Amino acid sequence: MIKLLIILWVCALPLGVAAKPELLLAQIYHEDVDIQDYWVSEKLDGVRAYWDGKQLLSRGGNIIAAPSWFLADFPSQKLDGELWLGRQQFAATLSIVSKQQPVQSEWQQIRYYVFELPEAAGTFSERIQAMHALKQQLNSPYIVIVPQFRVADKQQLFTKLTELEQAGAEGLMLHHQAALYHTGRSQALLKLKTYQDSEAEVVGYRPGKGKYQGMVGALIVKTPEGKTFAIGSGLTDALRETPPEIGTVITYRYNGLTVHGLPRFARFLKVHSDF
Repeated sequence: MIKLLIILWVCALPLGVAAKPELLLAQIYHEDVDIQDYWVSEKLDGVRAYWDGKQLLSRGGNIIAAPSWFLADFPSQKLDGELWLGRQQFAATLSIVSKQQPVQSEWQQIRYYVFELPEAAGTFSERIQAMHALKQQLNSPYIVIVPQFRVADKQQLFTKLTELEQAGAEGLMLHHQAALYHTGRSQALLKLKTYQDSEAEVVGYRPGKGKYQGMVGALIVKTPEGKTFAIGSGLTDALRETPPEIGTVITYRYNGLTVHGLPRFARFLKVHSDF
C-alpha cells in the first residue's frame, strides 16, 4: 500500500487543476481557551476536500476524480470536509482518492464528512444547524455531517482526547461557537493532540544496519526553516525497502524541541498530502 501510494504521488500526472480553494485552517490549542465557547469534534485523518458546487477539490486545487454516482446528490451549495475511510486509514484513503481513474468498489467505502459551510452566513452554531438541515434535504448516503459536541471543562476535554486517541483517533478540533465564516488560520478553529506534528522534505537517506542491512535506516529530512535531521522511528519495513523519493514531503510527530531547536523524538507519520 505504501509503495503504491508513493508511486501514485510521485509519478502520476494530476487529473486537473482548478483554482486553489481558500480554506479555514486551525491553530494549536492553548490553555487560556474558554472551553465553554467551543464546539468539539474528532479530528479526522482523511483527505481534505472542498466541494465548490460542481466538483471536489483538494487543498492544492487538484480535481478529485470521484465517481459520478458518488457526487450525484451533492448540493449546489459549497461544502468543506474530509474524505474519510476510518481511523488510521490515511494511506488507504489517499490511495483511493488520488487515482485519476476511480475504482468503483473502493469509492463505495468512502464517506464525505462535512464540517463547514463555506461562505454561509451566521455563527458556527447556526451553521451546524444549517448543515444538518441540508443533510435532511439531500438523498446522498455518502455525505455525513461531522458530529459536534460540548464538554463541561478542560478535564472533560482531555478525558475525551485520551479516550479517542486510545481508540485510534488523531485528536480533537475546537470551533468557536460565535465564529463567522472566514478563511485562513484563525483562533476560531483549534486543534488538540497529545503530540506535535510538522512537515519536512526528504533530502537523503541513512543506510540501515543489522536487520536493516541493505535497506534505509533513516530518512534525512529538511524543515522549511532549513534545519536538517534524521527520522528512523516509525518507518515500516516496506518503507525501508522503498522509501519516499528525494523531494517528497513527509509528516512527522515529535515531543517538543531540543536546545538546538531540533524536533525531539521525531517519528515518521505519513507521506504528506496537500494534493
